[in-house]
Amino acid sequence: MDNNQNFNIANQPGLAQQPVAKTFIASVFSWMGIALGISAVTAYVFGTDATYMQYLINPATRGLSGLGYLVMFAPLGLVLLMSFGINRLSSTMLTGVFLIYSILMGMSLSFIFLAFTAASIYTVFISTAAMFGVMALIGYTTKTDLTKLGSLLIMALIGIIIAALINMFLRSDGLSYIISFISVIVFTGLTAYDVQKLKDISAQVENGTEASAKMSIMNALTLYLDFINLFLALLRLFGSRK
Repeated sequence: MDNNQNFNIANQPGLAQQPVAKTFIASVFSWMGIALGISAVTAYVFGTDATYMQYLINPATRGLSGLGYLVMFAPLGLVLLMSFGINRLSSTMLTGVFLIYSILMGMSLSFIFLAFTAASIYTVFISTAAMFGVMALIGYTTKTDLTKLGSLLIMALIGIIIAALINMFLRSDGLSYIISFISVIVFTGLTAYDVQKLKDISAQVENGTEASAKMSIMNALTLYLDFINLFLALLRLFGSRK
């Protein structure tokens, strides 16, 4: 009797899929954590050591060096490469690009140490981690379908990008503040939405395949970007400038 019950339980698709889903989600958050760790260490090393910073800023002109321009624009190119080349790149190559991206992002983020005090950077980083964790938990546990909210947030994100491009020419502190405030709301919401979407995806993956490995990296990239953008928005709002 007991053996039959155990057999029946083990063969229920929903229960059998749960370990696979949890493994996939754990893989996504692990890769996200690795990338954030690499970026954080790289940003700290370049941002707090003038010897490394001179590789990014030309000491003679006080402008960006060739490497400085590379780390400012290359991350966007790598995101596009991963997004559009996912079917052509192997999971190993995709992982390598993601790790290189995290290094370049860390070098790019090192410039915040020139504008903000180290203490405020650390405080905002911890606050961002707490907010991200709470919203990720909400996204994972809520029974509410966040699809419609996600669509609205993506539209708002497009508006933020357009406004930010306009403000590059206007250089308005007021507009910058508004953009940062809205960005906090958008990326806080997107964190919950992306984690719920990740949960839905995890129920459909076949663990250990090339496709699941690629999906793990791409979802890690999505959550990484949610975290970084939330952190930068909070830093612009609450960071103490030098």
